[in-house]
Amino acid sequence: MLSGLILALLALLALLAGPAVAQTVDEVIARSLEARGGLDRLKAIRSVRMTGRVSAGDRQMKTVVEAKRPALIRVETIADGVRMVQAFDGKTAWGIPPKVLPADAARGLSDEFDIDGPLVDYRAKGHTVELVGKTKVGGREAWEIRVTRKSGGVERHFLDAASSLPVRVETKRTVHGAVIEGESEIGDYREAGGFLWPFSIRSGARGRPEKQSLVVEKIEINPELDDTRFRMPAPRDAAPRD
Repeated sequence: MLSGLILALLALLALLAGPAVAQTVDEVIARSLEARGGLDRLKAIRSVRMTGRVSAGDRQMKTVVEAKRPALIRVETIADGVRMVQAFDGKTAWGIPPKVLPADAARGLSDEFDIDGPLVDYRAKGHTVELVGKTKVGGREAWEIRVTRKSGGVERHFLDAASSLPVRVETKRTVHGAVIEGESEIGDYREAGGFLWPFSIRSGARGRPEKQSLVVEKIEINPELDDTRFRMPAPRDAAPRD
């Protein structure tokens, strides 16, 4: 009789605890946004300029990433005195020397440098998200969220269970008919414009030891960025600047 009472109590406790323990994907995303500064502060950011250095093997490269709503992106890198540019004007991706890049490049740039990221307003963007559950990342518990983008790319986002900050992203995309899998470790969060941004990103192909590291030196919030900066220049305007 006592055992029956204990079982009944355990069942009742499970029912009472269930709603408090259960998490939805929207709750996990909302908590992450709050941990970084809140959705209102994020939406108040109209443009971003990120300056840093990329290390790939023995090579060191200075890079400047500029993004402006709704979908303008420019990535400028200087390596061994050579300036390289890739940009997206909202419709077309281009590079220097001035040339139009494949549609895959446009999708990659818009996906990679979306100011909000894919989890914010995911329904309006046409993405599908699923809360997979908890797993271990670097020995710590993290929530795993599976994202299927409107474009078809699949990503797995890992949010630290304690801090709610993103700590890892794994991607799978098809480029020129080949499946490319990548992974990025994210950390060293610092405040800029009232919002927390990662100042350290280590990324590369999944399963391979070779990685490149981006160390952010400065983030400028809402710099003045003219739309013409994101448009492909005519050939005579393409010469590197001093």
